[in-house]
Amino acid sequence: MSEPFLVSLRVVALALAFAVPAGVGLGLGLARGRFPGRGLLDALVLLPLVLPPSVVGYGLLLAFGRRGPAGRLLEALLGVRLVYTTAGAALAVAVVSLPLMAKGAEAAFAGVDRRLEEVARAHGMNRARAFSFVTLPLAAPGLAVALTLTALRAFGEFGATLTFAGYLGGATATAPLELYVAMQSGDDARAGRLALGLSLAAGLATAAIARWGRRRP
Repeated sequence: MSEPFLVSLRVVALALAFAVPAGVGLGLGLARGRFPGRGLLDALVLLPLVLPPSVVGYGLLLAFGRRGPAGRLLEALLGVRLVYTTAGAALAVAVVSLPLMAKGAEAAFAGVDRRLEEVARAHGMNRARAFSFVTLPLAAPGLAVALTLTALRAFGEFGATLTFAGYLGGATATAPLELYVAMQSGDDARAGRLALGLSLAAGLATAAIARWGRRRP
């Protein structure tokens, strides 16, 4: 496997480590919660999905850049710099792909019949056990689809990554960025190979989702 795809896999793995638990928590809150500001939270969750990725990357640069408030704080307290690093690329990818995980999780939890949870509670399960043994298994198919779509969006992210993390070989040079560089340099053969690899990965994953979905009762 070529280096750009390995870089992409590292970035996506780091991004999913944040986006999945955050998305599941947000989805659960949006599906079950009734609280002031819920509509605003829903809009904020969707915002990275509808904004141009370059705008998301610029916003991250303002917040987490070396002169941004969060960036200065991280560097002063932990000595961590995110701009032009693999972790920074993962942050950009996570922010852009998070809405798919959150909204998919919201739909998955909203589709669970809460009467089944009440039956479990009536049979002696506490809230945590009912969630673990009833709610999560029932929501699992929807969560799996959300996870797959989130991973695919993360794997193909370009604009926010380039704006916030830049292009550094072996660190932030993901496959989509390498494709762009190959196109700009006129290396059509390399661009074609990268485009084919990205298309195959996306095609296989979407075909698997479609086939699995047709088998569901």
